[in-house]
Parts: sequence; C-alpha cells; structure tokens
Amino acid sequence: MLLGKAILGISSFIFIGYGVISLFSPAIPAGYAGLSLNNGDAFAEIGAMYGGLQTGIGLFCGVALLRPKHYRSGLVLLVLAIGPLALARLISLLVAPDPVTAYTLSLIHI
Repeated sequence: MLLGKAILGISSFIFIGYGVISLFSPAIPAGYAGLSLNNGDAFAEIGAMYGGLQTGIGLFCGVALLRPKHYRSGLVLLVLAIGPLALARLISLLVAPDPVTAYTLSLIHI
C-alpha cells in the first residue's frame, strides 16, 4: 500500500506541475516535442491535452492518495491510461523514420 501511495503522490505532483505549466504556456511542451503552434487551434489543443487533461489526471491521483475509497481507482487510472500511452510511445519510437530526442526518451517511463 505504501508503494501505491508513493506512486499516486509522485504522479499527482508531476501531472499537476507539467499540466499547469502546459495550460498557461502551451509553447513550452510544444517546443520540447518539436511541434509548432501555427494557429489558435493548435495553441488550444496543446493547452487542453497537455494542460487540462494532465492537470485533471494529477488532481485525481491526489484525490486517490487522500481518500482511501479512490485509492484503487487512481492506480487503475494510471495502469489503463498511462500504461498504453507509454507503450504507444515505445512503439512509435521504434517505427519513427527519424531519431527521437531526449524529450521522447524521458517520457517513455511516464
């Protein structure tokens, strides 16, 4: 149970931190990923997906950490949502026509 709480706490901290930064400055994650924000739609999309979604996941991990009845749900969320995301990054890394940067390599474990 202690390991699960540590995972939820660390996940909450990372997701909320990165999410808030991305929400208020979508150019930061876009720049790290090598994406260009060519119009307002791109700015809104990065802000929503990197900012809003990640902040929401972090908040739920925080709730799951503090409320025992949500503990398992928080861990299930991480396994079912973040696990496939990491797997998809790994597959994409293997089939990418160009080398990936440290940005992608650092996100494989998340």
